[in-house]
This record gives sequence, C-alpha cells and structure tokens, in this order.
Amino acid sequence: MSRTIKNATTRFGRDERGNISVEAMIVFPTLLVLFAVSWVFFDVMRQQSVNQKANYTIGDILSRETDMLNEAYIDNARNLLFHLTKASGDDVDLRISVVQYTENNGGNNGQYELVWSKARGDWSALVDGDMATYIPRLPILAPGDQTILVETRDLYVPTFSPVGLETFDIATYSFTRPRFAPQLIFEGINDGSDKRWQNNGWGNGDQDAPGGSLCNNNAENADEGSTDPSCTGDAKGGNGKGKKNSGTNGST
Repeated sequence: MSRTIKNATTRFGRDERGNISVEAMIVFPTLLVLFAVSWVFFDVMRQQSVNQKANYTIGDILSRETDMLNEAYIDNARNLLFHLTKASGDDVDLRISVVQYTENNGGNNGQYELVWSKARGDWSALVDGDMATYIPRLPILAPGDQTILVETRDLYVPTFSPVGLETFDIATYSFTRPRFAPQLIFEGINDGSDKRWQNNGWGNGDQDAPGGSLCNNNAENADEGSTDPSCTGDAKGGNGKGKKNSGTNGST
C-alpha cells in the first residue's frame, strides 16, 4: 500500500501536463490589471491634449477678432469648447480674460491690470485682486500691450479607478496676443463707455483687418472719414478729429 502511494506521488510530481493552464490563470489577471492601468493613464493624457488644443483654438479665434464681443460670444465660445472636447453634461468651465500692462507715470515699473473677464460654468470671472497670483504666469509686455488669457476646466471621470485614481479636473491655460488689433473690445467695458478703459486706435489703421473694424473706430483721422467702401451710414467719418467714439457701430 505504501509502495502504491509512493509511486502515485512520484508520477504526480513528474507529470507536466496542465502547467501552461495553471501559469495562465496566475499571470492573466495581472496582465489584465496592467492593461487597464495603462489604458486609463493613456486616456488621461489624451484628454489633457484634447483640452489643451481646444484652449489654443479658442485663444487663436479671440486673437484674430476685430469685432466687438458680447455675452452671446462667450456663450458660443463655451459651446465650441463642449464640441471640441466632446464633453457631456455641464462639466466644462471656461474663463476668458484680457490683461493689459500699464506703465506707472512714465517710469520703468509698471503693473498688469485686468481689463475684463468673463466666465461660464462653475468658475467666477477674475477680479483685480486676482492679478497678484497671475503675475508669475503672464508674459513680458510692452506698456499698453494686452494679452488674452483662456482657461478651461473639464471634469474627468476615469472608466476604471486603478491605484486610487479618482475623478479630477483637467485644467488648461494659455495666453495669446491680439493679432490684427491692439485691443480686444467687450461691449460695455472697453468700448468707450467705461472711462477707465478708453478705446484708442482699435484697428490701428489696418485697412485689411477682417471684420470691418475700421468702420467702428477712430484709427483714421475722423475729419477725413473712412475710405473703406464696406463702411456704410454714419460709420464713415466723424464729427472732428479724435472725437469719434471708437469701437461702437455708427457712432457720431
């Protein structure tokens, strides 16, 4: 009896049938977890890239704008952000701000000033007190120059939650200098209605500026009138040199 048991034990120890199946059962769950972790982190980086490109797209559109912006424009900018990031629900935030570098009494020391800021989603618009935290992230500007800040935030919910990865926000940031005009005008703020921000030289005499901006500004001498044939009505000319309110359609 003992001999039979010994022989059966020996045969079992030497039998190699089924080893691959046993190894696969041990390794396959590990490979599955590693694949899931790799896929999640790849998807995070992919979504970060998509959001950053969407941010650059909105900043580029704003930098080329020569017409006056309004609240509907900001709403549509957020709708574009939804489309570009393929976001769902109400989990995307957008903030657009314009910052100007102002020289102090002709001295060498200047300061960054918030011209206007608009936000959509859970974010609030920037206020003057927020500028201190943004100074390290702002580019060096010449006195009077402006830059457009675009910030986005997208709530990312991972399909899996490996190694403790939970829901988090993907935030992006960019700044762009206006391309075709020195200012980005928002209705009711720096269109001439606010004495703090006077609209000087919107269009800067660029006859080829898109959007017909010269019909809305004082870039040309107001006593000579605009030579742009696309301008109609009272937008041509003005009531005296330098007296025309720039940035408003048909101002007299």
